[in-house]
Amino acid sequence: MQRKEIPLNEIPVGKVASVSSLTADGATRRRMLDLGVVGGTKIEPLYKSPSGNPVAYLIRGAVIALRSDVSAQIMVEA
Repeated sequence: MQRKEIPLNEIPVGKVASVSSLTADGATRRRMLDLGVVGGTKIEPLYKSPSGNPVAYLIRGAVIALRSDVSAQIMVEA
């Protein structure tokens, strides 16, 4: 069975996904790498704000809020 890459912002709250790639560049890419968002990192959406943006994610033991435009640039495998 082949795993499908999807953007992080499409993962439902409570489901764990693994980072496969980043499509961001420049400062956004640097920030993601500094936060530890690299290939193989497990990410779990924890909470959505009432408006749905931003979403709080558990990344390497830290809770980090990301806007949907940023999380759409992180490709994951569910």
